[in-house]
Amino acid sequence: AAAIIDHQAQGPHGRAGKAGRRNIAQRAALRGLRHVGDHLGPAGGIIAGALAYARRREGLLTDVAERLKSAPEQLPERVAALVEERRRLDRELAETRKKLASGGGGGDAGANTIAGVAFAGRVLDGVPARDLRGMADGLKQQVGSGVVAIASADQGKASLVVGVTEDLTDRLSAVELVRVGAATLGGAGGGGRPDMAQAGGPDGDATAAAIAAIEQALAASE
Repeated sequence: AAAIIDHQAQGPHGRAGKAGRRNIAQRAALRGLRHVGDHLGPAGGIIAGALAYARRREGLLTDVAERLKSAPEQLPERVAALVEERRRLDRELAETRKKLASGGGGGDAGANTIAGVAFAGRVLDGVPARDLRGMADGLKQQVGSGVVAIASADQGKASLVVGVTEDLTDRLSAVELVRVGAATLGGAGGGGRPDMAQAGGPDGDATAAAIAAIEQALAASE
């Protein structure tokens, strides 16, 4: 049996890796256990179940290794590398989104003056709600003094964030402004602080209308 295993492991060219020899040895061991189980009566059922479980696990491991084009014993390192690559791409994507929200990363926030207040509004697509606050902070820094509003549609739903610079919170509230926009999105309420508030709604097609509603509310505050 050992000679047969060695011959199979080496293949037609007499060369094979350790993984090939190990897999053949494992299969031979499983066949041996199955043979023993056939002679143990009821206890053989336990062995049969264990063998079936081992075969399923082996099949899953082989499938994953093939998909990742890696040897089974190299899977931990391969998966770790893929996770790190995903994190790097996520960081780059978040940075790109911030630049998009700030008008490309330049010094001009593209703000309009409404009722004597600088207002910068952005309508984005595919940006998750968790990223909007950081974008709004960056846009506030660019504006210097004013109000910023960013609306995004992601997976059919809308998210909205409004920021007010500290020098204007005595006369303007981000919470009140975000609630105006949320009503346009089909949402109710919204919360946060006078300088930063967030809300959402089910109407992902109304993000531009939400920004327009905030502009109107700002104009009426004069």
